[in-house]
Amino acid sequence: MAERVNAVKTSFFGKGAIQLLGPEVQKLHVQRALVVTDPFLYQSGAAARVGQVLSDAGVEYAIFYQVQPNPTVQVVEDCAAAVRTLSAGLLVALGGGSAIDTAKAASILAANGGRLADYEGTDKSRTPGVPIAAVNTTAGTGSECTDFYIVTDPVRHTKMAMVDTNCMVSIAINDIDFMLSMPPSLTAATGMDALTHAIEAVLSRGATPLTDKDALWAVEQIFRYLPQAAADGANEKARSRMAYAEYTAGMAFSNAGLGMVHAMAHALGGRYNLPHGVCNALLLPYVLSFHTRCPVCCRRLTKVAHAMGLAEENAQAVISAVRTLSSQIGIPDRLSRFQQVDPAHFPALAQLALHDTCMASDQLEPYAEEVAAVYLAAFRGEAQMSNL
Repeated sequence: MAERVNAVKTSFFGKGAIQLLGPEVQKLHVQRALVVTDPFLYQSGAAARVGQVLSDAGVEYAIFYQVQPNPTVQVVEDCAAAVRTLSAGLLVALGGGSAIDTAKAASILAANGGRLADYEGTDKSRTPGVPIAAVNTTAGTGSECTDFYIVTDPVRHTKMAMVDTNCMVSIAINDIDFMLSMPPSLTAATGMDALTHAIEAVLSRGATPLTDKDALWAVEQIFRYLPQAAADGANEKARSRMAYAEYTAGMAFSNAGLGMVHAMAHALGGRYNLPHGVCNALLLPYVLSFHTRCPVCCRRLTKVAHAMGLAEENAQAVISAVRTLSSQIGIPDRLSRFQQVDPAHFPALAQLALHDTCMASDQLEPYAEEVAAVYLAAFRGEAQMSNL
């Protein structure tokens, strides 16, 4: 069967890579650009720095700085309206996954019209979106190189997952100068998001030798360098390796798919407005434990264990290593650490997770009761899933 390989058009890495944005933008022959970012990056001067690069390239720009964590439909609609008002020929996303996903969604909406919910699912848009350049400031989501974007629907209390090649970024900049100021908590959460991407890509039904190569290399690098980056944000080698690793993990899952961890995390984060990376990190060992019933997953987790450099190359060793890493970098170990999480909501969250786009590429086809039980185990901090 033929396999599609998705890839960003042009990517740059390293200190000072932002200076390469101007010449690339000039190749697009655009006159006006909209910088899409959040209030912090706007106030810190980072947006102005990107804007100066655009000005030097002869491109007029405006700044939309209403991006928020777990961006909502309203934020995207406001951004799309700004694109139309400016007649922008380019969106420049400055930030992590929230900014890049907002730009992707606004790009599709501005170019195709309709309601954002029309594009939930896979390849729902008719035409390519407004071109996007992404200046990444975190090392986690991989959004700058994937065909995924996620938007929170506050009405349904969940996250809509869109998979669409028409949303893909044209120019990606991973300049660690924009990452050195990331606080330890954000470094930890985004890094564990990247690790989850890599592990789920290995376990996915869509995994291939090509995606395994990328995913397993990302596992190795993240397992080695995430603790260093979280402990010392000024460690340029660790920051650089994490930038490469999150991008490579993004390439892997964009082509292989994700799975149950992300499906559950989308429902959980959408309901309680929790950080996406934290949701993934917290759920990961519990979902992996559930997957030990799957012989295919157990075999593939031996590859993950090898990439991590573990003495014992089996599923339980991976689960233990994930728990240890999460504890080391300050990730909560159970859902009950968050006061707003109510186990009474777990059956409804399970239903949302089952219908999430990411669940389709999981090796298992769980029942709603099983998904709810995994949520409950994560709430209680139960190490084993023998009750399922």
